[in-house]
Amino acid sequence: MLMFQTVLIANRGEIAVRVIRTLRAMGIRSVAVYSDADRDARHVREADAAVRVGPAAAADSYLSIERIVEAAISSRAQAIHPGYGFLAENADFVGACTDAGLVFIGPPASAIEAMGDKIRAKQTVEAAGVPVVPGRHRPGLTDADLVAAAGEIGYPVLLKPSAGGGGKGMRQVAEPAALAEAIAGARREARGAFGDDTLLIERLVQTPRHIEIQLLADQHGTVLHLGERECSLQRRHQKIIEEAPSVLLDSATRSQMGAAAVEAARAVGYTGAGTVEFIVSADRPGEFFFMEMNTRLQVEHPVTELVTGLDLVEQQIRVAAGEPLTFGQDDIELSGHAVEARIYAEDPANGFLPTGGTVRVLREPDLPHVRVDSGLREGVTIGSDYDPMLAKVIAWAPDRSTALSRLDAALAETVVLGVRTNIAFLRALCSEPDVVAGRLDTGLVARRVDALVDDDVPEDVLAAAALERLIDLEPVSAVVDPFDIPGGWRVGEASWASWLMQVQGHEAVDVRVRGRASSAEVAVGETPPFPASVERIGEMLRTSYAGRTHSYAYAEDGDVVWLGRDGRTWAVREQERLAAARHDSPATGGPILSPMPGIVTMVRVAVGDAVTAGQSLVVVEAMKMEHAVLAPSDGAVAELFVHSGQRVALGAPVATISAQEK
Repeated sequence: MLMFQTVLIANRGEIAVRVIRTLRAMGIRSVAVYSDADRDARHVREADAAVRVGPAAAADSYLSIERIVEAAISSRAQAIHPGYGFLAENADFVGACTDAGLVFIGPPASAIEAMGDKIRAKQTVEAAGVPVVPGRHRPGLTDADLVAAAGEIGYPVLLKPSAGGGGKGMRQVAEPAALAEAIAGARREARGAFGDDTLLIERLVQTPRHIEIQLLADQHGTVLHLGERECSLQRRHQKIIEEAPSVLLDSATRSQMGAAAVEAARAVGYTGAGTVEFIVSADRPGEFFFMEMNTRLQVEHPVTELVTGLDLVEQQIRVAAGEPLTFGQDDIELSGHAVEARIYAEDPANGFLPTGGTVRVLREPDLPHVRVDSGLREGVTIGSDYDPMLAKVIAWAPDRSTALSRLDAALAETVVLGVRTNIAFLRALCSEPDVVAGRLDTGLVARRVDALVDDDVPEDVLAAAALERLIDLEPVSAVVDPFDIPGGWRVGEASWASWLMQVQGHEAVDVRVRGRASSAEVAVGETPPFPASVERIGEMLRTSYAGRTHSYAYAEDGDVVWLGRDGRTWAVREQERLAAARHDSPATGGPILSPMPGIVTMVRVAVGDAVTAGQSLVVVEAMKMEHAVLAPSDGAVAELFVHSGQRVALGAPVATISAQEK
């Protein structure tokens, strides 16, 4: 058996960078693919070669089977690693690779097809003796069938589309009166998302925990499990923080779940790395049910790597090359505890809507037992074409408590300026009492979300922004003419320089500074002046306030000053810039701004239309999410700045509403 010389990675971002790292360690040439939006992306720069596969739209680039296969052939690759997402679980892509003489680093198409349909998957594993959630999971269930099944199963029940994932189309139903409407809504959403409105129904597991088993299988009949991962910390059915092992399972339950997962893989002739997901009641940890099988590498695979010492990407490649696994089930030992946090381009204070922008400053932690899988670099632009996940921070320790502490410390040292992220939210979640105690379930984040989102603006943030403004204005020379001091001077003391500073989403605050930046007084709002000093070292800004010293990362991005500290970031605008951004006029109340970057998919009003507060004006789509921009008050549409199909930036004006006549 010969190892591959060149492997093409049919993906982007952090997973492409992570696969490149293993290929380099194995001495294998790596080939990246990129769309026009990713021309300068990190994975393109780090690969040994890169091939353009089309424009920004995923359908015309990363999802184009023809273009990906052509790129592999033209780059002399022998195999393709699909990463996760895009074409990773596409049986047609596997067939196209085979037809072109390329090795797909993943399972056979038959396994992907068997597990890609939830109904077929449940029937397959149930026949193999794997426990499934009680319910009805056969094709062609009519509305009447679903109603009858709900009565037999008992409420509450869960409706799930047979196709797709990510929580789309799922509906929890607590009582019979709500079932008909839930069925109609679930079918409609499933049809729109997956082109298939087939539904299944099952008993709703109370206080559910999401436990998944990592598998490895070679082409010689060996199937092993590598223990479990706890993935219960989720928001809208998307994982946020994952860990290995789970505090819920004892060794006997772990062995039982592992054995069930192995049987599920054997039932479909699985090879490579895969994951079987189970749902477990927090109140009855010994009772577990099959949910689905992910026929690919998982986002959260690093926590398993850290507790087993195995490189799962390396194992995928060796299996695809025909090599047998060189270890058995008894050789797998779990050492210590690992926790992973996903960094997203989203704004928790704004309903977790996707964000975007250019990364002006990037600092990723370099700490013992901390790993960063990242697709970021300074200067890269985060747009709205792809999934909003930017990076993952993973920490290992001998015990869970220390692992959580190390993860929190690593997140505190992570700085991304120019793009709003969820880093501060992740830190809050790491220290949430139930999380620390291991009392997890998939609804925890939704119950605690308000307490986990901190949107306050400490006074020293505005002080730091004003001091940076002072640095920009004052002379560079050590010898300063008093008349050159910002704000001027008068006999006996310097005068005050004043700015109106605003953090996005908050009221503007008057900030006054006098003296030189190296030894100035600052007054924020109505507070008395306090002494402050700054030291500019590269892009670092240090501010001393009320006896505490804070280190800030600093960047300017057009009309915004970005400041970052302890995993939190603030975008601050100054008075003149605020006025330019508002476009206020006597006839209007200022523009209504897009809450996220994206593409306008629908314009629901025209100039002159009367509107009421809360009425949808336009719909913006970004990163698989649609958001309606609403009228803030009653009135009439005075201006429209966008049209259907137009790309808009975060904060771009979309319309103005004239005040309602009294």
